[in-house]
Amino acid sequence: MRTARTAAALIAVIALAAGCSSSGGKDDEDKSGDGGGGGKGVNTPRLKIAMVTHSGEGDTFWDIVQSGAKQAARKDNVAFLYSNDKEAKGQAELVQSAIDKKVDGIVVTLAKPEAMKAVLGKAEAAGIPVVTINSGGEFSADYGALSHIGQDESVAGEAVGDELTKRGKKKVLCVIHEQGNVSLEQRCAGVKKTLKGSVENLNVEGTNAPNAQSSISAKLQATKDIDAVVTLGAPIAALSVKAKEDSGSKAEVATFDLNAEVVKRLKAKEVGFAVDQQPYLQGYLAIDELWLYKTNANVLGGGKPVLTGPAIVTEKDVPKLEKYTARGTR
Repeated sequence: MRTARTAAALIAVIALAAGCSSSGGKDDEDKSGDGGGGGKGVNTPRLKIAMVTHSGEGDTFWDIVQSGAKQAARKDNVAFLYSNDKEAKGQAELVQSAIDKKVDGIVVTLAKPEAMKAVLGKAEAAGIPVVTINSGGEFSADYGALSHIGQDESVAGEAVGDELTKRGKKKVLCVIHEQGNVSLEQRCAGVKKTLKGSVENLNVEGTNAPNAQSSISAKLQATKDIDAVVTLGAPIAALSVKAKEDSGSKAEVATFDLNAEVVKRLKAKEVGFAVDQQPYLQGYLAIDELWLYKTNANVLGGGKPVLTGPAIVTEKDVPKLEKYTARGTR
Protein backbone atom coordinates (compact mmCIF):
# COMPACT_ATOMS: atom_id res chain seq x y z
CA MET A 1 0.00 0.00 0.00
CA ARG A 2 1.45 3.28 -1.07
CA THR A 3 0.39 6.14 1.13
CA ALA A 4 -0.09 9.69 -0.09
CA ARG A 5 1.19 12.84 1.54
CA THR A 6 -0.69 12.27 4.80
CA ALA A 7 1.11 8.97 5.45
CA ALA A 8 2.77 10.10 8.66
CA ALA A 9 -0.51 11.21 10.19
CA LEU A 10 -2.22 8.05 9.01
CA ILE A 11 0.38 5.85 10.68
CA ALA A 12 -0.06 7.79 13.90
CA VAL A 13 -3.82 7.28 13.81
CA ILE A 14 -3.45 3.55 13.16
CA ALA A 15 -1.13 3.25 16.12
CA LEU A 16 -3.63 5.10 18.28
CA ALA A 17 -6.51 2.90 17.20
CA ALA A 18 -4.67 -0.33 17.90
CA GLY A 19 -5.02 -0.40 21.74
CA CYS A 20 -26.63 -1.88 9.80
CA SER A 21 -28.80 -1.40 12.79
CA SER A 22 -29.74 1.88 14.39
CA SER A 23 -28.87 1.22 18.01
CA GLY A 24 -26.43 -0.37 20.38
CA GLY A 25 -27.47 -1.67 23.77
CA LYS A 26 -26.80 -4.47 26.23
CA ASP A 27 -27.32 -7.20 23.65
CA ASP A 28 -24.68 -5.67 21.43
CA GLU A 29 -22.23 -5.43 24.31
CA ASP A 30 -22.54 -9.12 25.08
CA LYS A 31 -21.75 -10.20 21.55
CA SER A 32 -18.41 -10.31 19.82
CA GLY A 33 -18.85 -8.15 16.72
CA ASP A 34 -17.55 -8.63 13.22
CA GLY A 35 -14.86 -6.09 14.03
CA GLY A 36 -13.11 -8.61 16.25
CA GLY A 37 -12.54 -8.23 19.95
CA GLY A 38 -15.63 -8.41 22.10
CA GLY A 39 -15.19 -9.57 25.66
CA LYS A 40 -15.74 -7.46 28.76
CA GLY A 41 -16.10 -3.70 28.37
CA VAL A 42 -15.23 -0.82 30.69
CA ASN A 43 -16.98 -0.10 33.99
CA THR A 44 -17.51 3.60 33.36
CA PRO A 45 -21.06 5.03 33.54
CA ARG A 46 -23.40 4.20 30.68
CA LEU A 47 -23.32 6.87 27.96
CA LYS A 48 -25.66 7.54 25.05
CA ILE A 49 -24.02 8.75 21.83
CA ALA A 50 -25.82 9.60 18.58
CA MET A 51 -24.31 9.45 15.11
CA VAL A 52 -26.12 11.41 12.38
CA THR A 53 -24.85 11.14 8.81
CA HIS A 54 -25.80 12.32 5.32
CA SER A 55 -25.86 8.76 3.96
CA GLY A 56 -28.30 7.81 1.24
CA GLU A 57 -29.82 4.39 0.85
CA GLY A 58 -27.55 1.52 -0.19
CA ASP A 59 -24.19 3.19 0.53
CA THR A 60 -22.07 0.42 2.04
CA PHE A 61 -19.48 2.95 3.23
CA TRP A 62 -21.69 3.81 6.18
CA ASP A 63 -22.14 0.16 7.15
CA ILE A 64 -18.36 0.08 7.69
CA VAL A 65 -18.42 3.33 9.68
CA GLN A 66 -21.15 1.86 11.88
CA SER A 67 -19.19 -1.35 12.32
CA GLY A 68 -16.33 0.61 13.86
CA ALA A 69 -18.65 2.73 15.98
CA LYS A 70 -20.49 -0.30 17.33
CA GLN A 71 -17.26 -2.04 18.25
CA ALA A 72 -16.10 1.00 20.21
CA ALA A 73 -19.55 1.34 21.79
CA ARG A 74 -19.43 -2.26 23.07
CA LYS A 75 -16.03 -1.63 24.60
CA ASP A 76 -16.95 1.75 26.09
CA ASN A 77 -20.36 0.90 27.59
CA VAL A 78 -22.11 3.22 25.15
CA ALA A 79 -25.65 3.03 23.76
CA PHE A 80 -25.09 3.82 20.08
CA LEU A 81 -27.91 5.59 18.23
CA TYR A 82 -27.57 5.85 14.45
CA SER A 83 -29.70 7.88 12.05
CA ASN A 84 -29.22 9.34 8.58
CA ASP A 85 -30.82 11.56 5.98
CA LYS A 86 -29.32 12.49 2.63
CA GLU A 87 -31.20 15.79 2.68
CA ALA A 88 -29.46 18.50 4.69
CA LYS A 89 -32.69 19.74 6.31
CA GLY A 90 -33.57 16.21 7.41
CA GLN A 91 -30.09 15.62 8.81
CA ALA A 92 -30.30 18.82 10.86
CA GLU A 93 -33.68 17.72 12.24
CA LEU A 94 -32.14 14.40 13.30
CA VAL A 95 -29.38 16.26 15.16
CA GLN A 96 -32.06 18.32 16.92
CA SER A 97 -33.81 15.07 17.87
CA ALA A 98 -30.56 13.81 19.43
CA ILE A 99 -30.26 17.07 21.40
CA ASP A 100 -33.85 16.67 22.61
CA LYS A 101 -32.99 13.15 23.83
CA LYS A 102 -30.20 14.68 25.94
CA VAL A 103 -27.53 12.40 24.50
CA ASP A 104 -24.04 12.50 25.97
CA GLY A 105 -22.35 13.16 22.64
CA ILE A 106 -23.02 13.58 18.92
CA VAL A 107 -21.03 12.37 15.92
CA VAL A 108 -22.02 14.18 12.73
CA THR A 109 -20.97 14.63 9.11
CA LEU A 110 -20.77 18.03 7.43
CA ALA A 111 -21.40 17.21 3.77
CA LYS A 112 -23.57 20.34 3.50
CA PRO A 113 -22.12 22.35 6.35
CA GLU A 114 -24.20 25.53 6.26
CA ALA A 115 -27.35 23.53 6.98
CA MET A 116 -25.78 22.13 10.15
CA LYS A 117 -24.35 25.34 11.64
CA ALA A 118 -27.37 26.48 13.64
CA VAL A 119 -28.26 23.10 15.12
CA LEU A 120 -24.67 22.39 16.14
CA GLY A 121 -24.73 25.75 17.91
CA LYS A 122 -27.71 24.42 19.87
CA ALA A 123 -25.75 21.28 20.76
CA GLU A 124 -22.90 23.43 22.05
CA ALA A 125 -25.33 25.58 24.07
CA ALA A 126 -26.79 22.39 25.58
CA GLY A 127 -23.32 21.26 26.64
CA ILE A 128 -23.30 18.26 24.31
CA PRO A 129 -19.83 17.57 22.85
CA VAL A 130 -19.65 17.01 19.10
CA VAL A 131 -17.13 15.19 16.91
CA THR A 132 -17.35 15.56 13.13
CA ILE A 133 -16.32 12.78 10.78
CA ASN A 134 -15.79 12.16 7.08
CA SER A 135 -16.80 15.46 5.48
CA GLY A 136 -16.55 19.20 6.06
CA GLY A 137 -13.47 19.05 8.24
CA GLU A 138 -12.57 22.68 7.56
CA PHE A 139 -15.83 23.76 9.22
CA SER A 140 -15.51 21.52 12.27
CA ALA A 141 -13.73 23.84 14.71
CA ASP A 142 -15.83 26.87 13.74
CA TYR A 143 -18.98 24.88 14.48
CA GLY A 144 -17.76 24.00 17.98
CA ALA A 145 -16.68 20.39 17.46
CA LEU A 146 -13.94 18.84 19.58
CA SER A 147 -12.17 17.65 16.43
CA HIS A 148 -12.65 16.14 12.98
CA ILE A 149 -11.83 12.55 12.05
CA GLY A 150 -11.36 11.67 8.38
CA GLN A 151 -9.14 12.42 5.43
CA ASP A 152 -8.21 15.71 3.79
CA GLU A 153 -10.35 15.44 0.68
CA SER A 154 -8.29 17.87 -1.39
CA VAL A 155 -5.09 15.97 -0.60
CA ALA A 156 -6.84 12.70 -1.41
CA GLY A 157 -7.95 14.05 -4.79
CA GLU A 158 -4.44 15.28 -5.51
CA ALA A 159 -3.09 11.80 -4.75
CA VAL A 160 -5.50 10.36 -7.32
CA GLY A 161 -4.44 12.93 -9.91
CA ASP A 162 -0.80 12.03 -9.30
CA GLU A 163 -1.53 8.31 -9.63
CA LEU A 164 -3.49 8.76 -12.85
CA THR A 165 -0.69 10.88 -14.28
CA LYS A 166 1.78 8.09 -13.49
CA ARG A 167 -0.52 5.75 -15.39
CA GLY A 168 -0.48 8.03 -18.42
CA LYS A 169 -4.12 9.16 -18.23
CA LYS A 170 -5.02 12.38 -20.01
CA LYS A 171 -8.81 12.76 -19.97
CA VAL A 172 -10.66 11.92 -16.77
CA LEU A 173 -14.35 11.75 -15.93
CA CYS A 174 -14.99 12.45 -12.22
CA VAL A 175 -18.40 11.12 -11.17
CA ILE A 176 -20.12 13.04 -8.34
CA HIS A 177 -22.90 10.92 -6.87
CA GLU A 178 -24.32 13.56 -4.49
CA GLN A 179 -24.60 17.07 -5.89
CA GLY A 180 -23.70 19.81 -3.41
CA ASN A 181 -21.56 17.58 -1.16
CA VAL A 182 -18.50 19.74 -0.48
CA SER A 183 -16.20 16.77 0.14
CA LEU A 184 -17.00 15.17 -3.22
CA GLU A 185 -16.41 18.45 -5.02
CA GLN A 186 -13.06 18.80 -3.22
CA ARG A 187 -12.01 15.35 -4.40
CA CYS A 188 -12.64 16.17 -8.04
CA ALA A 189 -10.93 19.55 -7.66
CA GLY A 190 -7.91 17.79 -6.18
CA VAL A 191 -7.74 15.38 -9.12
CA LYS A 192 -7.89 18.33 -11.52
CA LYS A 193 -5.11 20.14 -9.65
CA THR A 194 -2.46 17.43 -10.11
CA LEU A 195 -3.53 15.56 -13.24
CA LYS A 196 -1.42 16.34 -16.29
CA GLY A 197 -4.53 16.42 -18.44
CA SER A 198 -8.20 17.44 -18.26
CA VAL A 199 -10.95 16.54 -15.78
CA GLU A 200 -14.68 16.77 -16.41
CA ASN A 201 -17.23 16.33 -13.63
CA LEU A 202 -20.43 14.34 -14.12
CA ASN A 203 -23.27 14.59 -11.59
CA VAL A 204 -25.38 11.47 -11.14
CA GLU A 205 -28.03 10.41 -8.64
CA GLY A 206 -26.14 7.96 -6.47
CA THR A 207 -29.26 6.49 -4.88
CA ASN A 208 -30.70 5.59 -8.29
CA ALA A 209 -28.31 2.93 -9.59
CA PRO A 210 -29.92 2.32 -13.04
CA ASN A 211 -29.99 6.03 -13.86
CA ALA A 212 -26.45 6.57 -12.59
CA GLN A 213 -25.12 3.68 -14.68
CA SER A 214 -27.00 4.91 -17.73
CA SER A 215 -25.62 8.44 -17.33
CA ILE A 216 -22.04 7.21 -17.08
CA SER A 217 -22.48 4.87 -20.05
CA ALA A 218 -23.95 7.67 -22.18
CA LYS A 219 -21.05 9.97 -21.34
CA LEU A 220 -18.48 7.31 -22.23
CA GLN A 221 -20.23 6.64 -25.54
CA ALA A 222 -20.37 10.36 -26.37
CA THR A 223 -16.75 11.08 -25.39
CA LYS A 224 -14.60 8.28 -26.74
CA ASP A 225 -11.27 9.73 -25.60
CA ILE A 226 -12.05 9.51 -21.87
CA ASP A 227 -9.30 7.20 -20.60
CA ALA A 228 -10.13 7.13 -16.88
CA VAL A 229 -13.27 7.24 -14.74
CA VAL A 230 -12.92 8.29 -11.11
CA THR A 231 -15.82 7.42 -8.83
CA LEU A 232 -16.15 8.93 -5.36
CA GLY A 233 -17.78 5.99 -3.60
CA ALA A 234 -17.45 2.22 -3.77
CA PRO A 235 -21.01 1.45 -4.99
CA ILE A 236 -20.55 3.80 -7.96
CA ALA A 237 -17.36 1.98 -8.95
CA ALA A 238 -19.30 -1.20 -9.71
CA LEU A 239 -21.81 0.80 -11.78
CA SER A 240 -18.96 2.42 -13.70
CA VAL A 241 -17.43 -0.97 -14.54
CA LYS A 242 -20.79 -2.03 -16.00
CA ALA A 243 -21.18 1.31 -17.82
CA LYS A 244 -17.73 0.88 -19.31
CA GLU A 245 -18.70 -2.57 -20.60
CA ASP A 246 -22.01 -1.27 -22.00
CA SER A 247 -20.34 1.61 -23.83
CA GLY A 248 -17.35 -0.34 -25.14
CA SER A 249 -15.02 2.16 -23.47
CA LYS A 250 -11.38 1.32 -22.68
CA ALA A 251 -11.24 3.77 -19.77
CA GLU A 252 -9.66 2.64 -16.52
CA VAL A 253 -11.93 2.82 -13.47
CA ALA A 254 -10.52 4.10 -10.18
CA THR A 255 -12.49 4.81 -7.04
CA PHE A 256 -12.51 6.35 -3.63
CA ASP A 257 -13.36 3.96 -0.79
CA LEU A 258 -13.25 0.23 -0.30
CA ASN A 259 -15.74 -2.56 0.22
CA ALA A 260 -15.79 -6.28 -0.58
CA GLU A 261 -17.03 -5.61 -4.12
CA VAL A 262 -14.21 -3.14 -4.88
CA VAL A 263 -11.58 -5.58 -3.57
CA LYS A 264 -13.09 -8.28 -5.78
CA ARG A 265 -12.85 -5.96 -8.80
CA LEU A 266 -9.30 -4.93 -7.90
CA LYS A 267 -8.39 -8.62 -7.90
CA ALA A 268 -10.03 -9.05 -11.32
CA LYS A 269 -8.26 -5.88 -12.55
CA GLU A 270 -11.61 -4.31 -13.40
CA VAL A 271 -10.73 -1.42 -11.06
CA GLY A 272 -7.22 0.00 -11.32
CA PHE A 273 -6.86 1.35 -7.80
CA ALA A 274 -8.86 2.60 -4.84
CA VAL A 275 -8.37 5.29 -2.20
CA ASP A 276 -8.89 4.01 1.32
CA GLN A 277 -9.91 6.52 4.02
CA GLN A 278 -10.55 3.76 6.60
CA PRO A 279 -14.21 4.38 7.50
CA TYR A 280 -14.04 1.78 10.30
CA LEU A 281 -11.52 4.01 12.05
CA GLN A 282 -13.74 7.06 11.60
CA GLY A 283 -16.61 5.39 13.43
CA TYR A 284 -14.44 3.74 16.06
CA LEU A 285 -12.36 6.78 16.93
CA ALA A 286 -15.36 9.12 17.04
CA ILE A 287 -17.09 7.02 19.71
CA ASP A 288 -13.81 6.50 21.54
CA GLU A 289 -13.05 10.22 21.53
CA LEU A 290 -16.42 11.16 23.01
CA TRP A 291 -16.05 8.45 25.67
CA LEU A 292 -12.53 9.67 26.51
CA TYR A 293 -13.74 13.26 26.65
CA LYS A 294 -16.68 12.45 28.92
CA THR A 295 -14.70 10.20 31.25
CA ASN A 296 -11.23 11.80 31.19
CA ALA A 297 -11.45 15.19 29.38
CA ASN A 298 -9.23 13.92 26.54
CA VAL A 299 -9.31 15.35 23.02
CA LEU A 300 -7.70 13.40 20.18
CA GLY A 301 -5.23 15.33 18.06
CA GLY A 302 -5.27 18.33 20.37
CA GLY A 303 -8.35 19.57 18.54
CA LYS A 304 -6.67 19.32 15.14
CA PRO A 305 -7.99 16.99 12.40
CA VAL A 306 -7.21 13.31 12.96
CA LEU A 307 -6.35 11.84 9.56
CA THR A 308 -7.43 8.32 8.59
CA GLY A 309 -6.33 8.52 4.95
CA PRO A 310 -5.73 8.61 2.09
CA ALA A 311 -3.89 5.49 1.00
CA ILE A 312 -3.72 4.14 -2.55
CA VAL A 313 -4.73 0.46 -2.75
CA THR A 314 -4.07 -1.77 -5.78
CA GLU A 315 -4.45 -5.44 -6.66
CA LYS A 316 -1.19 -6.09 -4.78
CA ASP A 317 -2.97 -5.25 -1.52
CA VAL A 318 -5.89 -7.64 -2.12
CA PRO A 319 -4.49 -10.65 -0.17
CA LYS A 320 -4.23 -8.71 3.09
CA LEU A 321 -7.56 -6.90 2.65
CA GLU A 322 -9.96 -9.63 1.53
CA LYS A 323 -10.76 -11.06 4.97
CA TYR A 324 -11.31 -7.60 6.43
CA THR A 325 -13.63 -6.39 3.68
CA ALA A 326 -15.51 -9.70 3.89
CA ARG A 327 -16.32 -9.06 7.55
CA GLY A 328 -17.21 -5.41 6.90
CA THR A 329 -14.37 -3.64 8.67
CA ARG A 330 -12.41 -2.32 5.64
